[in-house]
Amino acid sequence: MIQVQNLRKEFDAKVAVDNVSFSVEKGQVLGFLGPNGAGKSTSMRMITGYFRPTSGSISVGGVNMLEEPELAKRSIGYLPENAPLYSDMTVASFLGFCAEMRGLSGAARGKAIDRVLELCFLESVRNQSVDTLSKGYRHRTCFAQSIIHDPDVLILDEPTDGLDPNQKHEVRGLIKRMGQSKAIIFSTHILEEVEAACSRAIIIDRGKVVADGTPDQLKKLVPGVNTLDEVFRSITRPDTVK
Repeated sequence: MIQVQNLRKEFDAKVAVDNVSFSVEKGQVLGFLGPNGAGKSTSMRMITGYFRPTSGSISVGGVNMLEEPELAKRSIGYLPENAPLYSDMTVASFLGFCAEMRGLSGAARGKAIDRVLELCFLESVRNQSVDTLSKGYRHRTCFAQSIIHDPDVLILDEPTDGLDPNQKHEVRGLIKRMGQSKAIIFSTHILEEVEAACSRAIIIDRGKVVADGTPDQLKKLVPGVNTLDEVFRSITRPDTVK
């Protein structure tokens, strides 16, 4: 479903993503891990077509993102970091607007709204204006828009950010269930989410992939280390180290 080959992104003299390659098939949930500034969000923005890579190739559902971006984007649901919302809309009207942008109308639009309200536990705030929502409800509304058109591919940038422990648990479970029939990439700083929701994980550091495998495989990468947290700290460098 997702094929990334030799992806590179330069911002003037800075190399943000350096020769990154991986693939994600339907039925896989890929955790995208790395320290702040490692290149996670930049990679995701290139995969979704928001950034054009300096070099490399991206294919989504067999469609070349660089050559046919509009067609490739149809199969993607994207939850960006700090996703925008229209604060003067109700939750239902905002999701209805997003459904229309995805080409849904009439009964199909109504069914899509009802489906994501239930999936994202938003029924209780259906008619509430966005500007009155808590941070957790706002983030879940953003998550709901990413799945309004039931896409085959989901790209989620820190989907549990701002959620309380109960909400995190529910969203992780939702991602794991959706991963049975979709190809999903989600970035996170919370290593326990990898074990809770991911079938595979990539660790990226300073723009390069430094590890790729199942959670159990990653735990065995460093001798004498048996937790993901310890592995992560062993193979990545904090941004305070040059």
